[in-house]
Amino acid sequence: MISRPKKDLIEVFGYSPDDMTTQCRSLWNLSACPFINKQCTKANHDGSIIYGTCSVSSPYGDCVICPNRLYENNYAALREIAKEAFDVNLKFLMYEEYIPVREKSKSCVVALGQNSGKEVKIGISLSMDWVLARIENGKLVEYVGVEVQSIDITGNYRDSWHSYKNLTKKAQVIPSSEHGMNWANVHKRLIPQIIRKGTIYSRSHLVKSGLYFVVPDIVYRKFEEIIGQDIPLLEKGGKDILTIHTYELSPFIKHGEQRSIVMKRNIRFSLDEFSQRFISGPNLPSGDQLDTAVKRVLGLS
Repeated sequence: MISRPKKDLIEVFGYSPDDMTTQCRSLWNLSACPFINKQCTKANHDGSIIYGTCSVSSPYGDCVICPNRLYENNYAALREIAKEAFDVNLKFLMYEEYIPVREKSKSCVVALGQNSGKEVKIGISLSMDWVLARIENGKLVEYVGVEVQSIDITGNYRDSWHSYKNLTKKAQVIPSSEHGMNWANVHKRLIPQIIRKGTIYSRSHLVKSGLYFVVPDIVYRKFEEIIGQDIPLLEKGGKDILTIHTYELSPFIKHGEQRSIVMKRNIRFSLDEFSQRFISGPNLPSGDQLDTAVKRVLGLS
């Protein structure tokens, strides 16, 4: 009987970490990601160990920590966006699928990103996760931007991971993972990045549906702590509109099977409203709170 801790790894290489089935352990041996069908990118600093950790426990539930986990079922999350932003009947192609049929394909959507051709880059430091380009008769007529984010973690889970790696069917106690969730990145990196990229898309003559953001629902709840939960929602998209697709993991069923990701929310609102709430939102600390914090650090009353 395996005793698992409360603070734990939830998925490794797409399966429960205590899964001993052949299909699961073959991915451990290959260090392979089943969601992008390539080698996993989650490695230690020198690249000698590939951890393959997709999701971990958090105080708010099981949380995806690798964006590639959100690409299950042949990038179904991107395909859903293409249907919503363009036309449900348009053929969706990865870049490698598009090149051989480029001359013959009259109408289609082509995905451009790290795992499909390459990312669209602007200048020397700004990369767009995904651009879904609508092609008509060999011409680019429209495109939509998609950012896919999970959450970074702090600390380490080496002891826990190695215990699962060397797991046997004998009774075993798994040590608690030492990971933490880097929630500070939500306001330090994720929100500013979404605002910046959304603004660029809104200025394009070929963008009609703005920017889509794919994110675990647990992570988006942290966005709401900053921008509030009462942001006015809109029914239709637009070039200056931000659309959010949040996902959560389905319940665990049994070993040998993968959990799926399920869309939790599909919401949209004004990019400008989102930006203003980030700058001066309802949960922004007051000047008096700042004064008190400075005095506290100085040891003054």
